[in-house]
Amino acid sequence: MKLPRLPGLSGRSLVGRLVLLAAGWSVVVLIVTGLALTAFFQQAALRRFDQGLIELTEVLNAGINIKNGEVVVPPVNDTRSGRAFAGRYWEIAEHGSSGKIRAIRKSHSLFDTELKVSDDVIAGIAAQPGTAIYFNTIGPLDQPLRASGMQVQLDDRAQPVIILVAEDRSPIDREAERFALMTGAALLALGAGILAAVFLQVRIGLQPLFSLRREVAEVRKGRAERIEGDYPTELEPLARELNALVAHNQDVVERQRTHVGNLAHALKTPLSVMLTEAQQQPSQLSEVVTRQAEAMRNHVEHHLRRARAAARSQSMGERTLVEPVIDELAVTLERIFQRKGVEIDWRCPDDLCFRGEKQDLMEVAGNVMENAGKWCKAKVRVTAEIAGPETLLLRVEDDGPGLPAERRGEVLKRGARLDESAPGSGLGLAIVDELARAYGGTVTLGDAAMGGLKVEIVLPRAEA
Repeated sequence: MKLPRLPGLSGRSLVGRLVLLAAGWSVVVLIVTGLALTAFFQQAALRRFDQGLIELTEVLNAGINIKNGEVVVPPVNDTRSGRAFAGRYWEIAEHGSSGKIRAIRKSHSLFDTELKVSDDVIAGIAAQPGTAIYFNTIGPLDQPLRASGMQVQLDDRAQPVIILVAEDRSPIDREAERFALMTGAALLALGAGILAAVFLQVRIGLQPLFSLRREVAEVRKGRAERIEGDYPTELEPLARELNALVAHNQDVVERQRTHVGNLAHALKTPLSVMLTEAQQQPSQLSEVVTRQAEAMRNHVEHHLRRARAAARSQSMGERTLVEPVIDELAVTLERIFQRKGVEIDWRCPDDLCFRGEKQDLMEVAGNVMENAGKWCKAKVRVTAEIAGPETLLLRVEDDGPGLPAERRGEVLKRGARLDESAPGSGLGLAIVDELARAYGGTVTLGDAAMGGLKVEIVLPRAEA
């Protein structure tokens, strides 16, 4: 049986499953209970009804006799059997030659009709003489009758007779229907009460789990550092293990940062010494050493930056407001490009947060905004907005010459420079792409409405 889904509950949730399971069993139990009670009531009513039939049968059996070879029935003190079609009927019958029975005497209530008795019932009555057999039949007015039949042997008569008594059973059928309706209404109200009680019990019983889920979400979003709630004995070990997991994750991130820093210092110092020595002794060999040392340093910075970003992206609780970062970068870059007269127009919601460290956001946004300031004519537009449930979009546009579509992929490669006359190492947009990918984001280049290049960066978002 398919149950309807309750409002506010999902069949996939634990509460929904428990409530629906309880509702299903409750419905089954209540239906079975209602059917059983109705059947018991009807059987009890029929037993009382049958008792009245057997009493009339015994009255007829006690008064019947043979007079002048004919079956004589004394007057029966029963007004209902004395009026036509009044609802109570009796009949004295005998077996006919065709296997049927024919009436010898009958009540006035039958008028010009006889009781309808099937062949199977006749055979059952004949097989158990002296025993009342109860059965259902149809009356003269097509009303349902409850009847009894008993075969008796009279003195001075060779052939037995059958005493049939019947009464209209419509009243007890109506009582049974009324009882079924009342029982159904009562059980329906009981079922609704049970379902409400189960729902409240499950909701109250699982409330600590809901609180724990909210606290874990607060830790993940950076609003809390650990789980602080007071939980029942059953959930306290889980809360401790979650706090231990958060602490372990933070320790792993710190160790990774320490290793990255140590590696940076260990490699940068020898490279700086090599570059210094090569520059002090100009030669063909020094040029090769300088070029290769610079390449090694770029490689080191590239991979260390990716390692730091990956470690930060895996840490829990890091969140940075975007607006102050964009504002600081805009002010700084307008001063840098003051002679060029660059104007940076930026828009960002007050509560927009980047799920990561401020240093990484400044490096991503700073590189893109600096690149736009370098190539623009006079204007740069920066827009930060919500892109999805857990992502934000940083869009930087300029009014510069733009970039052909077939060459946009080149600028995302390390060291690629489309204009060798411009200052820089060619790592700006490559660094942005690497950091965005480390955080699970993307970088897309396109045409700006202002005529220049449009850079769109998707990054993870944290709730304010």
